[in-house]
Amino acid sequence: MTEHKETPEIRRERLRQEEIKRNPAGNMSNAFNRGENGNLVDLVGGLSWKVTGIILLVLIGVITVFLFLR
Repeated sequence: MTEHKETPEIRRERLRQEEIKRNPAGNMSNAFNRGENGNLVDLVGGLSWKVTGIILLVLIGVITVFLFLR
């Protein structure tokens, strides 16, 4: 598959795999830090845009309910 026909998800994964091959010790440090803090880009990158939209609507709804019931 050429780079022009790659989807963004495939390209991110290919670049991540190349980085792991070049610097395995740095990758281990990144993995520990990502586990502690979480990463919104990885979360949204793994979901479709529809699921991301649903999550945002639910969060907005929950916040709205808490504001009006307070």
